[in-house]
Amino acid sequence: MRVVEILLVEAPHQPGNMAKVLTVVGDHGITVEGLNAVRRLDKDTIWELTIEYDDSLNIAEIVAEINSLPETLVTGKSDRVFNRHKGGKIHTISKIDINSLEVLRDVYTPGVARVCEAIKASPEKITQYTNIQNTVAIVTDGSAILGLGNIGPEAGLPVMEGKAAIMAELTGLSGIPILIDEKDPEKIIETITNIAPSFGAILLEDIKAPECFTIEEKLISTISKPVFHDDQHGTAIVVLAALLTASRRVGIDLKNRVFGQIGLGAAGMGICRLLMDYGVKEVLGSDIHLDAKDRLNDIGGKAVSIEQLMASADIVVATTGVKGLIKAEMVRDGQIIMALTNPDPEIEPEVALAQGASYASDGKTVNNMLAFPGLFKGTLDAGVKHITHEMKIAAAEMLSSLAKEDALIPSVLNQHAHDEVTRAVYEAAIKT
Repeated sequence: MRVVEILLVEAPHQPGNMAKVLTVVGDHGITVEGLNAVRRLDKDTIWELTIEYDDSLNIAEIVAEINSLPETLVTGKSDRVFNRHKGGKIHTISKIDINSLEVLRDVYTPGVARVCEAIKASPEKITQYTNIQNTVAIVTDGSAILGLGNIGPEAGLPVMEGKAAIMAELTGLSGIPILIDEKDPEKIIETITNIAPSFGAILLEDIKAPECFTIEEKLISTISKPVFHDDQHGTAIVVLAALLTASRRVGIDLKNRVFGQIGLGAAGMGICRLLMDYGVKEVLGSDIHLDAKDRLNDIGGKAVSIEQLMASADIVVATTGVKGLIKAEMVRDGQIIMALTNPDPEIEPEVALAQGASYASDGKTVNNMLAFPGLFKGTLDAGVKHITHEMKIAAAEMLSSLAKEDALIPSVLNQHAHDEVTRAVYEAAIKT
């Protein structure tokens, strides 16, 4: 795992002294992210040195090595990531300034009773007089947190807060983390069903396969709220967007090509489903688990070995978590290959290109943060009860259309892209 840390280094204000510090850092394979002179003393300068390193390194030894330099001392250090998590990343604020008794009596008792009665008489008014259409439950059981696995719901809370912060920043939605300390799918379904009236939509996050499939399918069929498993469909939307861009640039029709998916977990199955919904006629898939292969066959795909897939597919996407799984000799001329495992892909893009691939990329180019904020905003603005494949495809097509010449998809912090995804999803929703 990569660690970002800030070192405060006091060094003599003389030529070459800070260069010696940077030499120590470089000799250990550490990346320098930033260097700023923060204070000038009589004979010394205090520098703020931001570094990124693998957590297998012993940072204490490196600090000791810096301290052994003449008249140089690391006077402090801090972890930038942990600093930004202190106290959490989200909070609830009031839209109304409660600055008088009059306002208080209107927004709370006794005035609020009239609004309650109005909603009781006409339940649809809940969207007019509450914030429910701007709220999304971000639900996890902690069973598949990032690449960390089953670490529990509490340990997964920083991820859920991160999702909520992204939603708030990019679309103004209020994401509410919901931690469920339960692994039985039926009990998870029951819990979410019981709390669903509190929210405009449900975002399922970091729930492991195959339970995630059962949970999402049952919730979609039983509650009248949009339900969306981001690990499946958010990833699929961004992958489809990237494939549309790549296909356009190499001059092929995605629908008439053989698609191959290596890894049929949550992301892999979501990608296969969306490619089929888009109109891709032949979808192959490879996985080491028999039940995963059966799921693909059940929806109209064809499970094959990885060797068969690489020999037949024109477009290959891999989401296995296995570094180097795709061997160079497996690559065929003209293939499009997206190896999405982070930080180390199934095959390095430059290796695939050297073997004749027409286009190759890795997971650094695909981030489902481009999909879920606008998808939920457009869905909630439209007031629909379900997220359809037409809405997902509209989001993907919009993202592809906004890609600059040197990229497959827009930047994740491109506000215009999020606004346009919201619009595209809204328009698709009101048509269906």
